[in-house]
Amino acid sequence: MKPEKNQDRYFLPFSRPFIGEEEITEVADALRSGWITTGPRTKRFQDYFRRYAGSSHALGVTSCTAAMHLSLIAMGIGAGDEVITSPITFPATANIVVHCGATPVFVDVEPETLNMDVSLLESALSPSTRAIIPVHFAGRPVDMQTVLDIAQQRGFAVVEDAAHALESWYRGSKIGSGYPELGKWSFKWSCCFSFYATKNITTGEGGMVTTNDEGLADEMEVLSLHGISRDAWKRYSEEGYRHWETIRAGFKYNMTDIQAALGLVQLRKVERLWKVRTELFSVYDEAIEGLDEVVPLKREVPEGRHAHHLYVILFRDEMLDTTRDVIMNEIQARGVGIGIHFRALHLHPFYRDRFGFRPGLFPVAEDASRRILSLPLYPGMSKEDVERAAGVLRDVVRSHRR
Repeated sequence: MKPEKNQDRYFLPFSRPFIGEEEITEVADALRSGWITTGPRTKRFQDYFRRYAGSSHALGVTSCTAAMHLSLIAMGIGAGDEVITSPITFPATANIVVHCGATPVFVDVEPETLNMDVSLLESALSPSTRAIIPVHFAGRPVDMQTVLDIAQQRGFAVVEDAAHALESWYRGSKIGSGYPELGKWSFKWSCCFSFYATKNITTGEGGMVTTNDEGLADEMEVLSLHGISRDAWKRYSEEGYRHWETIRAGFKYNMTDIQAALGLVQLRKVERLWKVRTELFSVYDEAIEGLDEVVPLKREVPEGRHAHHLYVILFRDEMLDTTRDVIMNEIQARGVGIGIHFRALHLHPFYRDRFGFRPGLFPVAEDASRRILSLPLYPGMSKEDVERAAGVLRDVVRSHRR
């Protein structure tokens, strides 16, 4: 039974997957087929996604984390190398650099978007730099022209973290396409997407990596399934048993047909769901207009499109008598779920202790870390849900005005 609206007694979750009868039917059909691991549905989903992204190749994997890790390994990133990324991201983005034996190097972010400040990229380069991982935060694309130009000039690899950017476009190019409209690129490139439960489409857990490099695509496919020869999944098919060989020290990163069954249906809805979230963004904008203590992130994308993955605000703490965390807890106590995206990675104990990062190195990221908040956003929300969340935010903030 649905909770009654406009009451604080029911809890409005931060996120909820948008799963309907079509998805349930497709998953049930996959289960009935007897093929539940990597198989024909995974192949179909990969092909469908490749066409959606505008890339030459797409590989379904267990997570966006797996996609980024496979990319770096296939690109030859390893011990002694440095990989540049943003401190405002989920730990996975930097963790995979460490797992390759390389060293993460952070570049501070833009205050209005929290995307990597690409004007600082040159100052972060060293003789050990081998790759750049731009993070399209909240669904707004990074200024990729600068990233692409530097990579082309220096021969660096580029691995895009597009976990938030499924529907994003940049200067006429779809994120995940490789930006063919902007030039011809000779460096190694991939783009990685997430289908986690909170993402714009979901397979429960799962991810996808796109590339236009056939050799890189083949290498990632082999690495994704233990390093055994390609098409090993066919060894149990009606084509007859096929001997396979181990040709790399690979991983267990292959997507399953159960995940792909969800993805096939979800991807058919992706543009419709994007429009719903776009409308909910507008409701939020209108509902918090005039609340001077709160600033939404900049979302305009010249010649592009925002994916509207997260509705993120920053508190003007100089106008408040308390901290973000106090406000956050009071909002949740009123029955509205929130998220924090993110606390700057260089402040976390592992990165601080392992690499010697300290406060003061990335001031914009640090400032955002204590002021940022994400409000509930998902296609199953109604206009009334958004207005309720915004109303709770307004009430709590006004009670803490200086």
